[in-house]
Amino acid sequence: MPVVLSLNIASKTTEVDYAQKGATAIDKRPVDGPLEVRPPGPKKSAGSGIQGDVIADWDHHGGDYQAVYGYAREDLDFWQGELGVGLRNGQFGENLTTQGIDHTHALIGEQWRIGTALLEVSAARVPCRTFAGFLGQRGWVKRFTQVARPGAYFRVIEAGLIAPGDEITVVRRPEHDVTVEVFFRAITTEAELLPRLLAAGDSVPPGVIDLVHKRTVIELDL
Repeated sequence: MPVVLSLNIASKTTEVDYAQKGATAIDKRPVDGPLEVRPPGPKKSAGSGIQGDVIADWDHHGGDYQAVYGYAREDLDFWQGELGVGLRNGQFGENLTTQGIDHTHALIGEQWRIGTALLEVSAARVPCRTFAGFLGQRGWVKRFTQVARPGAYFRVIEAGLIAPGDEITVVRRPEHDVTVEVFFRAITTEAELLPRLLAAGDSVPPGVIDLVHKRTVIELDL
């Protein structure tokens, strides 16, 4: 049975020279929980959806469609082998470190029941220089993008409590084929995939929908 191995938060921001905004809260650490998970509000006006979790850069993180970030322990183990360093739970800035469930091939709009909360897969994580600086890996953004194991962002459909050890149950899988991997490649290296994201409807962040329409207009003008 898929489970939450750890629930990770940052209780404060840290000023660092590699952060895009001068400070970061990427250093998430495991906590006992349970913690409340709820919709935080629109992007740029709200932070994390996890109780007690701090976000430094509200322009690029947080808000309803990035309320919770999850990463699979199996993918952390893959990167341990690739990088030759130990990676603890929360090392990638994820709120949920899971075991036994695939984030990369989860569908946008797929719903997971965890504890008493209901989460919906909404986006893929895009790497940035803060992520690279925190890990101390040169060329990290390019490498992470090429491998395309980005982890999944979730929006909160039903607020509730989540704790380490909670089972994860997939309660809904949409009929389309827009996976987290397809989403990630569309907004990073394969822009020709962008129109496919529309099949996921309002499970896709509004800003990404705007990007798809903008690209379509540009192509028509050409």
